[in-house]
Amino acid sequence: MNIIDQIPVWGEVLPEALSQMKEVMKYEAVYGALMADHHIGYSVPVGGVIAYEGRICVNGVGFDIACGNKAVLCDCDAQTLKANIYRTMNEVQKHISFGVGRINSEKVENSVLDEPIWDELEILRNLKDKAAAQLGTVGSGNHYVDIFTDELNRVWIGVHFGSRGLGHSICTHFIKAAGGKDGIHAVPVVLDETSDLGEQYLKCMELAGRYAYAGRDWVCDRVAKILRARILDECHNHHNFAWKERHFDKDLWVIRKGATPSFPGQRGFVGGSMGDVSVILEGIESPDSTQALNSTIHGAGRLLGRNQAKGKKCRKTGKMLTEGLVKRDEHDAWIKRVGVEVRGGDLDESPYAYKRIGEVLKAHEGTIKILHTLTPIGVCMADDTTFDPYKD
Repeated sequence: MNIIDQIPVWGEVLPEALSQMKEVMKYEAVYGALMADHHIGYSVPVGGVIAYEGRICVNGVGFDIACGNKAVLCDCDAQTLKANIYRTMNEVQKHISFGVGRINSEKVENSVLDEPIWDELEILRNLKDKAAAQLGTVGSGNHYVDIFTDELNRVWIGVHFGSRGLGHSICTHFIKAAGGKDGIHAVPVVLDETSDLGEQYLKCMELAGRYAYAGRDWVCDRVAKILRARILDECHNHHNFAWKERHFDKDLWVIRKGATPSFPGQRGFVGGSMGDVSVILEGIESPDSTQALNSTIHGAGRLLGRNQAKGKKCRKTGKMLTEGLVKRDEHDAWIKRVGVEVRGGDLDESPYAYKRIGEVLKAHEGTIKILHTLTPIGVCMADDTTFDPYKD
């Protein structure tokens, strides 16, 4: 860990993300740090941890409120699953919905949709139908459903997604209501926690968090049903969220944008890429952990932007405007070499577009310990034809 201009930074420093964090610190933030998977984001870097006293940053939490990771340990036989992984991934793709709409006829119900808060705020009344329709859908981009085996040859299911259109609409509403703008370099929208807008935003954010948990619970349960397995254990965390916590003898709103809470003894599931391992980790107590506000990475971190990886296509003509840096034959060779059964995904989600998770984790030595290493055997994501307007 290095401290650069009073900002603790783990891993290789990306100047653009560091510059962005310095800029966001000018707007009432009292603390900021960058995890080793950091890269530039909307107003606040992904992999950024930023804290406020009595205030909340809407752009900091971001558009995909309560995006997070859940992993569950299952009791099915790994060898049998590996022998049937082709058919199993077909079933996952058939029964789990990616993109905006729902492809299956199963009704997803949860008590989160019955909470009184939906009727208390106008914005939520207008979003309830959309939220009900999208509950349990995974979305696109870097969101996934993976099946793994660990070092003991046990089977795990891992998922990564958030609050879907609900979170995106909440973020958009409060940015506009506060007179802010959307964009990579937009000025952060910071609300007083006791203001009318601030109180409303926190209620909406917390609801989006419960909604995201419900969606990930349903998807993990449904995939376990496909595997004909019982769930024995689970590990579940948000990122893209704000928590009221005590640090440096102050009560702070700690925003982890693409960062995982990692207090001593707290477990987290952190995904690599479709051709790399993932891990179950646990926070440990150390001076560096204190500097990170008990946070760690949420993934491997992007090495290439989406357009850098796969090239940019003209929306009107469909012709390629720029050539991507990731080559199809190299990507396919990587996936074949590691033996993962992949459904969906595109070159912008290739292992070549991401940092190696082992290197990223190494940068956080002394703040975490690895409990389990998960090797992917099946990956399901949205394909390159899937439409989903919601930002990662």
